[in-house]
Amino acid sequence: MEPNKKSNGALIGSIIIILILVIGGIYIWQSKTAKEAEMKKIQEENLMQLEANELKALEQYLNETDTEINIDLNNIN
Repeated sequence: MEPNKKSNGALIGSIIIILILVIGGIYIWQSKTAKEAEMKKIQEENLMQLEANELKALEQYLNETDTEINIDLNNIN
């Protein structure tokens, strides 16, 4: 009979698999974070464009509004 030999192959294989899973998880997490940052930037740009459009529309409305009162102050009692 052969003497029992301790084999560390299963332990090393398990450690390698765990390391691959951890590295994969970190990669996915980082890519998700980058996508969220990009989406937030796009949303902020769209919001700024909407605000600029609203300000232009308000300015145009104010320019088109007749503010002439035509009151003769001398005839007021």
